[in-house]
Amino acid sequence: MLLRIARSLTKNHADAEDLLQAALVKTFFAWERISSPNARDGYVRRAMVNTQISEWRRRRLDVFPTDEIPEQRVDDLTWQTDLADVVGRAIGRLPDRQRITVVLRYYEDLTEAEVAERLGVSVGTVKSTVSRAVGKLRHDADLAIERATT
Repeated sequence: MLLRIARSLTKNHADAEDLLQAALVKTFFAWERISSPNARDGYVRRAMVNTQISEWRRRRLDVFPTDEIPEQRVDDLTWQTDLADVVGRAIGRLPDRQRITVVLRYYEDLTEAEVAERLGVSVGTVKSTVSRAVGKLRHDADLAIERATT
């Protein structure tokens, strides 16, 4: 589960593994101070998001998606898994700012105000960034094909 969240924050599996490892290292020193064992996953998730935001701020570059060959489908998976993969790849093609904002807003289920606070931007910026990202997802060719086949 944690690796899947890391994958949604990054663009590839190797970066996701690095992000998860960095978050686990950061949380290792506070592990015993976390009062509830059930809260540890949330603590690691928050460390991953904060680490990725820091990396994104460090780069301060708008990265635009390139023409990538989509992964091949495995026919024996359920259609929900296929859809989740297609959506995940589509989100991965978004520019960093849009991808991180969408992940925080919808995957982490934060309010617009909470996302704005985490990213250090205004609520209006969060709204417009999410709107542009959803617009790009609406016009994504892979998602259009998936909508047509379901």
